[in-house]
Amino acid sequence: MSATPHQKRRRILAAVAGLTTVGALVAAMPAGAAGATGLGDRHGHGHGHGHGHGHGYGRTVDVQLLSFNDLHGNLQPPAGSAGRVTHTDEDGTTRTIDAGGAEYLATHLREARKGNRYSVTAAAGDMIGASPLLSGLFHDEPTIEALNKLDLDVSSVGNHEFDEGAKELARMQNGGCHEKDGCFEEGRKFRGADFPYLAANVTDEKSGRPLLDPYFVWQRDGVKIGFIGVTLEGTPDIVSAEGVKGLKFGDEAETINKYTKVLERKGVRSIVALIHEGGAPASASYNYDCDSPGPGDGVSGPIVDIAKRISPQVDALVTGHTHQAYACTIPDPSGKPRTVTSAASFGKLYTDTTLTYDRRTRDIVRTSVASANHVVTRDVPKAADMTRLIDRWNALAAPIASRPVGYISADIENPFDAPEKPLGDLIADAQLEGMAPADKGGAQLALMNPGGIRAGLVHQASGGEGDGVVTYGEAFTVQPFTNMMTAVDLTGAQLITALQQQVSGANQAAPKILQVSRGFTYTLDMTRTGADRIVVGSVKLNGEAIDPAKTYRVAMNEFLAGGGDGFAVLKEHRNKLVGGSDLDALTAYFAAHSSASAPLAPPATGRITVVK
Repeated sequence: MSATPHQKRRRILAAVAGLTTVGALVAAMPAGAAGATGLGDRHGHGHGHGHGHGHGYGRTVDVQLLSFNDLHGNLQPPAGSAGRVTHTDEDGTTRTIDAGGAEYLATHLREARKGNRYSVTAAAGDMIGASPLLSGLFHDEPTIEALNKLDLDVSSVGNHEFDEGAKELARMQNGGCHEKDGCFEEGRKFRGADFPYLAANVTDEKSGRPLLDPYFVWQRDGVKIGFIGVTLEGTPDIVSAEGVKGLKFGDEAETINKYTKVLERKGVRSIVALIHEGGAPASASYNYDCDSPGPGDGVSGPIVDIAKRISPQVDALVTGHTHQAYACTIPDPSGKPRTVTSAASFGKLYTDTTLTYDRRTRDIVRTSVASANHVVTRDVPKAADMTRLIDRWNALAAPIASRPVGYISADIENPFDAPEKPLGDLIADAQLEGMAPADKGGAQLALMNPGGIRAGLVHQASGGEGDGVVTYGEAFTVQPFTNMMTAVDLTGAQLITALQQQVSGANQAAPKILQVSRGFTYTLDMTRTGADRIVVGSVKLNGEAIDPAKTYRVAMNEFLAGGGDGFAVLKEHRNKLVGGSDLDALTAYFAAHSSASAPLAPPATGRITVVK
């Protein structure tokens, strides 16, 4: 296979233990030195997609920025509600649209590029990790291959890029066979990403050098746009300790401001920040106007504070992480509106932003920036090359993916905005059952983090494999992390504190409501604030109030037991016993409680009473 232009210019990383890169060496040089070597923009000749109209050599030219985020290896159309977006019509009514799938995303992006001489495609992290079995079974090599075919120019890292650690992330960039599993196809060697992954705020704890390149310069016909990529500073709180071992994560805004100055010294004045951190719009509709009544008034969350601290020299922010859809403006430190976008998740949307570039000033005319999210509808032809890629990997996965593990009588949903989720209840019950026997841990209750539940279970998938059949592939899509289960000692006081940490501290702005096993109940009063939202007297196990002084055996995965997702108190556990994986617990529960003639019904909710 001949090398593509991207392959020829792809970075050569000096991956010493997966940590030191050429980008790190550039960052360590004195100011101006990188420009002399030409290292800082070695990737940046751009695709030049489309045939264009005219030569584009006027005073200003329009640069098309296509972007998306949080793909999470969803190459096939996401099933059920995970594969739908909400649209608000002019009369105020809403409707849902089936969306997503790499075959359709490829077609939409290629159509969007037509007629645009200057087109660059960027992503804001979590391209891989927490992926369905088609990609996750193969350590996300299929997704990197798909992104290469999508002509992605650049991406920031997200927290999930660290799920398997820095060394594996380096392999995603550079290629090569997996350290333990080897190559998956005879005669084929994984070639890695044709695009640069950026990690400006991720540094080696010992050397202080960036893990990967901090920035990338895209250029075509003298038009230069710099991209700076960061992930959220709180990544260590939501990734396993092993995944971020030896790494330090810096402040997003401070890091972007630092490298903005570096780019300006190199003569790059048009700058886009790729930030794997986001916000929450006031409406779930992808076409909601979050600038009504004023710039940024309709969006909240961490990205608002970050945006207000990022240098006015940065012209646009492409964001992610929260899986929300928005295309609006947030004032920069000078008070001037600046475009901030996010394209939901799973490849259901893409954002099309027009950046008007002034050749004389080499900067973006901010007043001319226009942006909108577009649905990746499934009513367009599938991209044939993407179909071939999916079919190839599906053939390899089929013997494992298609094996039935259980049966359900109806959809078991995982609604994004519901505190208690039917599928969360089922998973917590499965984990309790797996860890309850005395020789398995003696657990009395189970806690499950909501972010570890990646999809719902659909009674009949669009592929139509049969009513109610749950395959191993579908179960893997729900729980792709292979977290090991633990049973630990916690006092009643620690249990109550854990519930309070759902809605306070790091989780106050965006509560992370733990899913709980049957028999464990409490009241969540959303009319209150912070820790007071947990009505302490309502916390009960099998109808008996939790005794703060008593010790309880609690089942949870190792991520939670390590204090993940802001649950610091859970690290204080004692007498830990490690069991099987969370996925094994789920499939064992299906085997014990369902059959083709007696499928498992969705569990009734009501364990968490919500007061609004």
